[in-house]
Amino acid sequence: MSVQSVAADVDVDLRQLFASLARNWLRILVVALVVTGLAFALTWLATPHYRAETRLLIETRESVYTRPDGTNDNDKPILDEEGVTSQVEVVSSTDILKQVAQKLNLSRLPEFDETADMPMLSRLLVIAGLKSDPNEIPPEERVLTKMREKLNVYRIEKSRVIVIEFSSENPRLAAEIPNAIADAYISVQGNANIESNSAATDWLAPEIADLSKRVKDAEAKVASYRAQSDLLMGGNNSVLATQQLSELSSELSRVRANRASAEATADSVRRALQNGGSLDAVPEVLSSELIQRLRERQVELKTNIADLSTSLLDNHPRIRALRSQLADLDRQIRNEAEKIMKGLMTQAQTAQARENQLVADVNTLKAASARAGDQQVELDALQREATAQRQLLESYLTRYREASSRKDSNYLPVDARVFSRAVAPSEPYFPKILPITAAAFVGSLLLMAIVTLLQELFSGRAMRPAAGARFDRIEQVPMPVAHEPSNHEPADIEDLEDRTAEAQAEPQAAGAAPATAPATGEDVKSARPTLGEVEIDKAVEKLITTGAARAIFVSPEGDEAAASSVLVAREISDAGLRVLLLDLTASGAASRPMLDSGLFPGITNLLASEAQFSDVIHPDLYSDCHVIPVGTADPVRAMRAADRLPIIMQSLTTAYDLVVVECGPADAQGINRLVGEGTEVFLSLLEPNDEVAQAAVELIESGYPDLTLVTPVGYEKPGTPVPGRRSAA
Repeated sequence: MSVQSVAADVDVDLRQLFASLARNWLRILVVALVVTGLAFALTWLATPHYRAETRLLIETRESVYTRPDGTNDNDKPILDEEGVTSQVEVVSSTDILKQVAQKLNLSRLPEFDETADMPMLSRLLVIAGLKSDPNEIPPEERVLTKMREKLNVYRIEKSRVIVIEFSSENPRLAAEIPNAIADAYISVQGNANIESNSAATDWLAPEIADLSKRVKDAEAKVASYRAQSDLLMGGNNSVLATQQLSELSSELSRVRANRASAEATADSVRRALQNGGSLDAVPEVLSSELIQRLRERQVELKTNIADLSTSLLDNHPRIRALRSQLADLDRQIRNEAEKIMKGLMTQAQTAQARENQLVADVNTLKAASARAGDQQVELDALQREATAQRQLLESYLTRYREASSRKDSNYLPVDARVFSRAVAPSEPYFPKILPITAAAFVGSLLLMAIVTLLQELFSGRAMRPAAGARFDRIEQVPMPVAHEPSNHEPADIEDLEDRTAEAQAEPQAAGAAPATAPATGEDVKSARPTLGEVEIDKAVEKLITTGAARAIFVSPEGDEAAASSVLVAREISDAGLRVLLLDLTASGAASRPMLDSGLFPGITNLLASEAQFSDVIHPDLYSDCHVIPVGTADPVRAMRAADRLPIIMQSLTTAYDLVVVECGPADAQGINRLVGEGTEVFLSLLEPNDEVAQAAVELIESGYPDLTLVTPVGYEKPGTPVPGRRSAA
């Protein structure tokens, strides 16, 4: 059969759980009111603290009228997020805080230096060595430590605003200190700018002198090289040979274009004359004034011939004369065109001659320009060096003049300004009596409600059996049959000794008698001697009626006698009480039949800190009782923590109505750790003998006069037996 956990066997009864709040409302309310009263008293008596803040804005403070020439607002870098954060650290630096502390003389105030007015209690604690002596720390360091505790400097997110926040018991100081810190920061930044400006002027002066000498030398090299190389400069700041070559190249291109144009025009006129084509398509022919007049005359004659042809025949002398004049005009036009063609050819020949001359001149200038180019490269390099040196010199001179003027006038603006100064607060920020009192009331109510719910939950009163959490039927194991024991307990030690002697004599007499017939169960019960022990039912009735919280069982006869504690625990559990059986036997005789195994974590694991309560508490397979077995940890290691047993027992008695402890053959000293308020001690026996009697006498003599002897022999529960509730071994 599988073992189920406690969580699988029970459910939480939410109605019962939250009903505990109504049952304990008075306690919850009283505790909440007490806590609220304490909170109100503490806040009323607490020293008020005031808080004020000063705000700085990081921005460019250079005026447009004092800005250096050639610069603007965009030229100066603005601090980024990391830069502003760095300024926060500067504001809260030790140097600035020291200046403020000295300026305001904070060391004389007890708020910043406890040695100024140390209370008598603190002095006594220092003398007793329970508190470190503040006089061992330098006064300046004590003041700085207190200032840092009360100071809060931070940057407002996504801005260049720095907030200086300070709290103090004095509202005036709460405003003066952050204002003084802001002023000290601006002063420190101004001094830093002055030092930087002075360092710049000190560095620029020798640099300017050295640069002046280097500029002079560079310009002298340029002039000397130009004189040696005979480089004549023409227009456009270029070498004369190069300029001439450029001009000749342009002229050569123009001449070549004119020659080509003339040759093309002459060729077109020649083709028109040779082919007898019209000369009107040649622009040069049409542009001739003579040809234009001849063309006008030709048009006039053609008009006259056309007018006369309407009234005269073609052979009319007048028409023939006009036709003759028209043919003569055509010849004149062609002759004039030939002259134009010859002129164009002559122009082309002239252009060719000019081109040849220019080509020769260009070739000559190319060689000269190449030589001048090499010399010009060297000259340009010298000029660049001289120009760079001069520009650097001029830049240094400008900066030096600006730095010197600012140094003389002592004008160096700081890139920060105070735009919101702190004012003395009229109300303290701590303590807020009403919010704190209300929070204490609500918090205590909530906390007490949680504590009440947890107590109800861990006590088990809010638990109910889970649906279906029952086990299968098992075979009933009968107990040994014996005679009905008497219902009275031994009155004193002598009675126990007498009964022990009788128990020894009766078996001997019984052994001497001849066996005539087999003994029945009733015979065995009547023949069994007693020491005044009670049955299981009587022990259960005693525990229930007395309201005992703990039942300690001692079994001098060993593991078999441990059945008494198991049966008692099960019967009381069946009666509706929350019962837990703690097995402290070496062999696990009490817990093994309840769990069908000895491999579960138990009390040794709990003592050895290898498990928690929830890990070692298991359900009995055959009843509603819970069991803590012996466990699987090293017993030697567990016994080293035996002093924790009283604490464990106290925790268990808080959660359960009854805790049954099976101790095995323990003595009085062994059960001392288990005894507490509401404890009943039982001695379990199977057969009365000297060992049992001696154990009972020792327990009575050791301070347990109410010892009860109980036996499981012959126990049968009246009525219909419930399967699974009778096995104890």
